Amino acid sequence: QVQLVESGGGLVQAGGSLRLSCAASGSIFSINTMAWYRQTPGKQRELVAAINRGGSTRYLDSVKGRFTISRDNAKNTVTLQMNSLKPEDTAVYYCYVDGIKVDSWGQGTQVTVSS
Repeated sequence: QVQLVESGGGLVQAGGSLRLSCAASGSIFSINTMAWYRQTPGKQRELVAAINRGGSTRYLDSVKGRFTISRDNAKNTVTLQMNSLKPEDTAVYYCYVDGIKVDSWGQGTQVTVSS
């Protein structure tokens, strides 16, 4: 399996920036997609951004133009750069990877955007 360790997150004012990072270890050769999801109380977890091994990306409509996902296949890391943050971006953010016999979640990191 794959183990994920997240870093980043915290409290920021609206309009500010944060950077989330996630490092993968274990069966990393099996990873295809690396992604970030987020969840708020009472709501379903939603996909924020994803990137596959080839570098193709997709984003939640509400974060397009503000968030950028990137990955370093050599270091097995995925990063989410979040700019122009809004209070509605407040959530617990989870790193996720999938691939051949791989389906792993990080422990989650809180992002809070104050107005």
